[in-house]
Amino acid sequence: MTHLNQRPGHGATAAGLTLPRLIQMWALIALGILFASFTSAGIEYADNRTLLMVVLLLSLFNVLLRPVLILFALPFVILTFGLGILVINALLVHLTAHLVAGFSVASFWSSLWVAVVISVVTFLANLLFGPRRMRVSVTRARGETRKRRDDDIIDV
Repeated sequence: MTHLNQRPGHGATAAGLTLPRLIQMWALIALGILFASFTSAGIEYADNRTLLMVVLLLSLFNVLLRPVLILFALPFVILTFGLGILVINALLVHLTAHLVAGFSVASFWSSLWVAVVISVVTFLANLLFGPRRMRVSVTRARGETRKRRDDDIIDV
């Protein structure tokens, strides 16, 4: 997941996440797993309680394990131009499938599909509902003069 900024007036949790952002993250993961299970025969969950357990455990892994795995696999992530993060996410989904009874993932490729779907769902949600672009304005202080073009030249 991404680093989140705390907005004024909203309380923050220990990881720096606001409660509305945490709930949004859980909803996006659940939506991704739902969509992945509908589009792939290799992904199944028993009931909504199982889905809730998968979402909570996967969120916990994203907060605790994912940064450590990315750090250790940094050369791999760099060499794959960031696509290695999808492999790390797939490994976390696969680990979650082994730990939660009632959630099954047939193969690594199914885990990779879940990781891709969750990433796409999160990307689209951030694109549609994420923060708007910021505007930056620069003003000069009173009395400040403009630099000339040749002020940046260093003579040796």
